[in-house]
This record gives sequence, structure tokens and C-alpha cells, in this order.
Amino acid sequence: MSTAAHAFNFDKARFNMIEQQIRPWEVLDARVLALLSEVRREQFVPEAYQALALADLEIPLSQPSVDGECMWPPKVEARALQDLDLQPTDNVLEIGTGSGYMAALMGHLAAHVLSIEINPALAKQAKANLQAAGAHRVEVKVADAAASRFAACVDKAPYDAILISGSIAEVPSDLLELLRVGGRLFAVVGQQPMMRATLVRRTSEAAFHTEQPWDIVVPRMRHFPEPSRFQF
Repeated sequence: MSTAAHAFNFDKARFNMIEQQIRPWEVLDARVLALLSEVRREQFVPEAYQALALADLEIPLSQPSVDGECMWPPKVEARALQDLDLQPTDNVLEIGTGSGYMAALMGHLAAHVLSIEINPALAKQAKANLQAAGAHRVEVKVADAAASRFAACVDKAPYDAILISGSIAEVPSDLLELLRVGGRLFAVVGQQPMMRATLVRRTSEAAFHTEQPWDIVVPRMRHFPEPSRFQF
């Protein structure tokens, strides 16, 4: 961490982040709020952006910046985590490891997290970040999950929870099939400028219940299917 970052008061900034960004976004789950104090977000942020680690904005993870390779604003991460309502026995799949921060948060709440990252350089950095943070329940795997129709995710299925860490046009049925009955999937679904936070719950082998409780626009996931432009 740079000298400038050492001089920055992260504890005060973290308190302000929780009180001024997270709580006003209806994140009131005591477990989530405690985690945001415990897991140090600045340890997962590239050095160039250290002073912005707790700010209300997306943080690029690549230099030069690659579209979609970013950390969500803290309030979005926190609300997604609250919506997933992870339990201590949960087996979790994350598609899009990024910096490893969301995987670290989920690893504190669940039994195991398999996180898939398409970019080998990001995966390597995420592994280092997770190891430094003591996130031992997280496994990072390099794969293009969507292009392989989620073959890279099958080994650890079924999952109690799935998080897609970018926006998609629609939730692929192949991915929903990896959910256990009672399991839930979180994704941001839609097209700019209208996207919705989407929570899909598997209620039986053949049935799913979908809620879209809030609006947010985040960068696109790579290689997930886009709907046809032609409607018949």
C-alpha cells in the first residue's frame, strides 16, 4: 500500500461509507453491516485507486481500463449480498471474480464459494487478495463460464446461491438448472438505460419465482447471450 494510502483514514471513511451510502440504500442486515466493517475493501482495490476504495463509484480493475472489469459501488455490493441472504451451510457460485472482494464477503457468510474469472491476470490478483485477507472458503477458477454453457461450474453444483457480477440481457436457463431447490440467483438484468436487480428463487424442480426489487445499471458480462434483435 502506498504512503499516501497509509496516511488516509480508512476507518473513518469506512464508517462514513456504511452510514452515508449503505444504510440509506436500505441495507439494514446486521450481518452484512458487520462484514463491511470487518473485510477491508481497500485491500482489494488497485493501488492507483486506493484513496477511492470506499467511495460511491465503480473502480476500474484493469490498466488501461477494460469494459466491465470493475468493482461495483459499495452500496450495490452490499444490497446484492443482503438480497442473497447467505446461510452458513450455503454452497455459492460467483461468475466474475474481479478483485475478489465480493467472494471474500460471501466466503464469510457461506460454507464455500466457487468464483469463476475469465481474465487470468485478474484471477491471479484476486487469489492474492483473498489469501492476504484470510478468505479460505473461496476457490478461484479461470474459465469463460458463459461460453462453455457453464460447464466450468458443474463440478460443485447444485448451488444454494449464484451471483453474476455484471449485467446480462436475460438469465440463462443452463445456469438456473445449477440451483438447488430453495436456492437463489442474483443478477442485474436488462438493457441500458433500464436494468433491474433480479432475484430468482428455485421453488421446485420445475418452477422459479422472480423478483426485481430495485434499479441499477452496471457494466455488461462478457459472452452471455444477447436476445435477437428480431421479434416475430
